[in-house]
Parts: sequence; structure tokens; C-alpha cells
Amino acid sequence: MTVLLGNVIEALEARYDPALAEGWDAVGLVCGDRDEPVRRVLFAVDPTAAVVDEVVEGGADLLVTHHPLFLSPVHGVPAGDPKGRLVHRLVRAGAGLFVAHTNADRAPGTGVNAALADVLGLSGAVPLEPVPGRPDAGLGRVGELPGPLTLREFAARAAEVLPATAGGVRVAGDLDRTVRRVAVCGGSGGSLLPAAAAAGADVLLTSDLKHHPASDALEVAGPALCDVAHFASEWPWLPVAAAALRDDLAGAVEVAVSRRRTDPWSLSVGSSS
Repeated sequence: MTVLLGNVIEALEARYDPALAEGWDAVGLVCGDRDEPVRRVLFAVDPTAAVVDEVVEGGADLLVTHHPLFLSPVHGVPAGDPKGRLVHRLVRAGAGLFVAHTNADRAPGTGVNAALADVLGLSGAVPLEPVPGRPDAGLGRVGELPGPLTLREFAARAAEVLPATAGGVRVAGDLDRTVRRVAVCGGSGGSLLPAAAAAGADVLLTSDLKHHPASDALEVAGPALCDVAHFASEWPWLPVAAAALRDDLAGAVEVAVSRRRTDPWSLSVGSSS
């Protein structure tokens, strides 16, 4: 059975509806010929040079990433430009690039936030910010732990199930606080703190939290905070999305998850914990 790139795109967009993406986002096919056959697909968080190395070395025909290569409009992709160089390398290798970003964040079932909730063991997880008319889809998730943990224990669980990064898991709040109900948002989810509080969450786990919002949150009776690396919060989606694509294409395409850690930070010095 020959699977064309167009067939793979149809399967991906059935899971990650482009209509769920933010208006500013850039999702879908970046480069590639829909009429070319696809035998191997590689999933990664970021389209970095190291990941493109993996595409070329492993003979993948398609790279699927969560983060876009281009978010702002471009008028050319010369090989002298770092991002243009990646496009040239992919094209020369006969590989396409497909992006599922905020549409994958909002997707039900096999989306980024559903995967993050699942890896943390949350049950009954529902979107924190549902899409109007689609209560199963939306940003973030909130659900219940199998049993109560202290905030310290929950942070340790998060560190155990998420990829290790230089930044680890930063925690704001009483470390002995009981945590039962957990809100999560893969990527930069600080804007969902009010929704997490309204949903009765004991803690919000997300990424890229800033000093002043975090400090202000500790002054009110709201959720505690766990701040993890952006890469780590979105990585759990990769094996879920890869397995879903394999199933959707009845095993006719080989799928793999990138072994490259694309978190940009390499060292953390002077932790007070």
C-alpha cells in the first residue's frame, strides 16, 4: 500500500483540525509534495537543525513538529538564512515539514494538553478553556489525581514523568499543601491561571511563568504553581500523536519520535532547594 503525503496530511488534520488554530498561528504543510510517497514520519517538538539532522540520517519522508518553523510572514527562504537553510536541507532530502501547533493544543483525545494530563495520571480531565460549541476541545485540562499528594510530592511526580531539563520543575506555594485537583497547560499557559482557579484546581502546571503574575498568584487563595520547561510540557504529545498516526494509517507508515532534546537550556546553577 502506497501512502502519499496528501493521505498523511488528511489523517493529521482529522486529528488536529486547522480550524482550532489561533488566527496568528502558522499550521499545516510548510514544504513537501502531496503526491510523493511517505514511508517514514518523524515527530518532534521543534524544527531545529539537530532534528533535521535526524530526519536526513534516518531517511524520514516527513517531519511533523509542534512548533512552527515560521510564525511571521517571510518573502524568501535563501539557504544563507538559518531557517531557509533547514527548508533547503529538507527539500534536498526529499522530506516534507508539517506543523500542528495551537490546533494540536486544543485537540481532544490525542492533543497536547490531553497527553500532558494523561502522563500526569489525571482522570476526568476536561478543557480549562473550551472551544465554543465543542466542549471536548480547548486549551488546558483540569482533572483529578488518583489520590491526594502534597505539592512537593506532585512536583516530584511531574519531574519523574516529564523529560529531564536543566530547569527542572519550579514550584510556588506551600510545599505541604494537599493537591487533588490539577490544571495543566502545555506551553505558555500563565493566562489560564484565572480559569484554573475558577475550576477549583489546587495547582496549575504549565511553562514560561513570569515573576509578577506568579508572585501575585501567591497573594490570593488560588492554585499553587509548577513551572516546567516549555519543551518538557509538550513532549508527551509526541508518542501519542505518533501512535495515533500509525493506527490511522493502519501501520502502512513507519513512525518515530525524535531522540533530540530541543529544550534550549543546558545548565542551571545555584538552586536554593
